[in-house]
Amino acid sequence: MRGAQERRTRFSMSRIIESIGTKVSHMTDNAHDLAAVTRSVAEEKLLDIPYVDLTIQFIGASGIPKVDVVGSADPYFVAKIDNRISFVSTVRVNTLKPVWNEVWKVRNVPIHASLAVEVLDKDDGAKRDDYIGRFSCSVSEGAKECEIEGPLFRRAGGTFWLKIDSTPAAKGQNPKAFSYMFDGPVRFSRHFSPTVGILTNTVASTEDRHRLYSTWKMYIRGIPLFFGDVTQPWNHNYKAAQSIFNPGPSALAVRSGIMAGHRLLYARSTTNKFGVVDTGADVLAVLRGGQRVKPAVYTYIISAEDDSLRFSETGAAFFVDFASKHALHANCHPCVRYSGEFHPRPKGGWKNFTDATPDEDVEWEIVVDNNSGTYSPDKALLPKLKELLEYNFMGIKVYALDREDPDLVESREACREYALKNRGVRQEELQPQKQNNDEETLASRAQSISSQELENFSS
Repeated sequence: MRGAQERRTRFSMSRIIESIGTKVSHMTDNAHDLAAVTRSVAEEKLLDIPYVDLTIQFIGASGIPKVDVVGSADPYFVAKIDNRISFVSTVRVNTLKPVWNEVWKVRNVPIHASLAVEVLDKDDGAKRDDYIGRFSCSVSEGAKECEIEGPLFRRAGGTFWLKIDSTPAAKGQNPKAFSYMFDGPVRFSRHFSPTVGILTNTVASTEDRHRLYSTWKMYIRGIPLFFGDVTQPWNHNYKAAQSIFNPGPSALAVRSGIMAGHRLLYARSTTNKFGVVDTGADVLAVLRGGQRVKPAVYTYIISAEDDSLRFSETGAAFFVDFASKHALHANCHPCVRYSGEFHPRPKGGWKNFTDATPDEDVEWEIVVDNNSGTYSPDKALLPKLKELLEYNFMGIKVYALDREDPDLVESREACREYALKNRGVRQEELQPQKQNNDEETLASRAQSISSQELENFSS
């Protein structure tokens, strides 16, 4: 028995050594990067690598070089762990000594993982942001002072401070099955595009006008826990989706225009608003138009690219002339985690509500559905969608209803009816439409950009 065990051990070790030797011999950029080799072997399950849960605090930086001729810098950074999960910071305006103090929690990270950070200078309106520099470090616990390495012509990029807390991965689940899983905090960015169409004469207040030109991106926790690796592909039986995703030059032109529109809508700029959602009250603050929670219907997708929740009001003016609202939010990705519409409502519904009741005295709910022709999500996953949203939005009751459910239709129409009768919303604001023939839509602007890009590519 003992001899058989020793033979198995020698065989296992020989497999590991052989695998590492093969990996090293095939590496093209750095044949001696043992960490990368070990990581690759570990992913093949040949090594039993410990996993940890990380809390990374990005503190700030100093000595950021002045890249632009005029003004200071508007720095932000993009952090990645093993190129498997990423974190994008807020933009700090007009400073060479940015302070972030932003936290990133990631579960089930291999103990040998590497953290890479790229620092950039935000240039509003430019095709690309200025590159300041980058650095990398291990994910070992402790405070870290890292030198930012700039490009060859300007090596010094400043100094970056961060702190990493590390604990063994939580017991009770397979860390390899849920590796590199985002665990908070739930952060959101609001992208306001005042130049995307001009409809100043169609809404009741400045905040309402801003909301009709805004998109939100919210990074939510634990999606693999509820959806696993399941995604919803585009609906091959839906004509509008066929015009986007089918092969051929006409669909390519449509996709290019939608993707250009997505870049305009979700562009990072110094005017973006940022926040963190910790409680149900924080969710309501996001959904507030002016001083009250707005009775509005939102179009949403949960992205298969970065597991972010992306949404905007369904009546947002920038949807005019696009083949698919959901494809616009999804950046024409052929699949999503889930998609549909949602709306907030007071307990008992909007038809039983009056503005005499302060919002803080209301028990608020969110009604979410699978109303998306482009991706036609499986209604069997609606209970999982409910669990996911309640897991992220503590204190908010969620109802997940199928798009054909009569209760959904009644609740949605009561929401719109209340907005029309009591909040000064006009009928034309409930669905996107041009207000005059001289108005430039996002679709026409995006199509112009994509046509130029295709022309440049072909030439």
